[in-house]
Amino acid sequence: MKKWKWPKDRRYGWYRGNRQRSFSDEQWHGYNDAGPSHRAPQRDNRPAHVSSPPASSSSSNSNSGVQELPGFYFDPEKNRYFRLLPGHNNCNPLTKDQLQEKEREKQRHQRLAEDEKTTKKAPRTGLNTSLLLQKRHLGLLPENSYCRLVHEVKVSGMRRHKLEIQSTDNSNPNTDNFRIIVGDSVCERVFTVNDVSHGGCKYGIMNFSSGSRGSLSVEMCDNLYFTNRKVNSICWASVNYPDSHVLLCLVGAADTPGCVSLLPASLFSNSNPDQPGMLCSFKISTAWSCAWCLNPQFDKSFSTGLSRRVIVKDAETGRTQTYGVGTDVLAQHFALRVPVLFNGCRSGEIFSIDLRQRGRRDHSWKAKRFHHESAITSVRVLQDENYLLAADMLGQIKMWDVRVTKPVLEYKGHNNEHAYLPIHVNEHEGLLLAVGQDCYTRLWSLKDGHLLRTIPSPHPAANDMIPSVVFSSNLGGSRGLPGLLMAVRHDLYYFPYNTDYQEGGELCL
Repeated sequence: MKKWKWPKDRRYGWYRGNRQRSFSDEQWHGYNDAGPSHRAPQRDNRPAHVSSPPASSSSSNSNSGVQELPGFYFDPEKNRYFRLLPGHNNCNPLTKDQLQEKEREKQRHQRLAEDEKTTKKAPRTGLNTSLLLQKRHLGLLPENSYCRLVHEVKVSGMRRHKLEIQSTDNSNPNTDNFRIIVGDSVCERVFTVNDVSHGGCKYGIMNFSSGSRGSLSVEMCDNLYFTNRKVNSICWASVNYPDSHVLLCLVGAADTPGCVSLLPASLFSNSNPDQPGMLCSFKISTAWSCAWCLNPQFDKSFSTGLSRRVIVKDAETGRTQTYGVGTDVLAQHFALRVPVLFNGCRSGEIFSIDLRQRGRRDHSWKAKRFHHESAITSVRVLQDENYLLAADMLGQIKMWDVRVTKPVLEYKGHNNEHAYLPIHVNEHEGLLLAVGQDCYTRLWSLKDGHLLRTIPSPHPAANDMIPSVVFSSNLGGSRGLPGLLMAVRHDLYYFPYNTDYQEGGELCL
């Protein structure tokens, strides 16, 4: 009887093909039957004479080539697949949101550990104080450039210090979360808004003072005011003297209508011998933003941005000018040299109003108009009033040349998707600051848009725990200390770029 001889190539080809097909079928059925988790399949098609690579390289190769499967998550540390289920399922609470949050927390802790190091990386390659000083002595670096670059080095070396807030009632420490902090023009006082656990909020003023040995102390004023309404916007107002009042936009709640209130700063302290100044309140349905005019022609006027309207009112006479617009006005800022108000809208439009012109129905009073791609969250006019900074809800921050209505510079790295977040400018130090929706505080060089520093929040990130910041060259007055204030949860932190700073407490490490 003749033996049937298979052709050598066909026999091997049939064997390998069936082996591969059976392996893939086994692999596919394994995903369906393995339950919540199982190990990722590994294949080895190397010839027998080829030695296996080291364990580290083999694991990295397997991780980089892992197949993505709908409804599963691969954990590289455990080398396993885990089933993803909706977040409301109590049997397996593992969701993509939780995994992303875990990864963000890991990155935040890494950044915090990096910030705690005594030696920090320079913001630009080769940038350090000794090299800058050497170039300055050799005449290779102009004075203005030298000062700006030194500030960049100091920003990169800022470290976190926790401040203790003193109050007359030390037995009742602050346990309410900070929502907003806004400093006055010289940063001797900071207006604060805190959420209250039973609903609503409270607001007051913190006084700052710097000691002769380079320390910073904080004291909360005696009187705190409570309201069941939400504070949308705040600015300091100069009615009787610089920063004599605070202008608040309050959103209505239930049967309580919204309003814009002008409060004397002296109301918040029992020990102030001065008589309270002008105290007035204007009922307004929904006020998104407010701004105070410092131009001498209209130095008692303020503006409020509403839904489809802008109102400019004289605080002394009550004279009101209304401008109709087609969208909500979310951000406002006055120029100083000329009485021009810049407005940022939910539609992404930015337009200016010259207060010397009366409102017209055809919108011809809009002196300048330009657009972002998303809702505007903040506008700031620079000292050179030909330039304006604007931020939107796509995380874009741009510097605009108002004369030609074109952007001339963009500051990249800001994070925002839907939050109402301000930007802060310190032209003396040449810095732009913004806190993102990811709870990171970023500092850019104002002149060239270079990202100098990214500061993580000391607490886990959350949409209702976004830090609020104030930056000043003189915290505590004209002879104060330079640095950054950060309020998050119920804590207040100080980031000095003065190496001589001394504190009574411990360094937060």
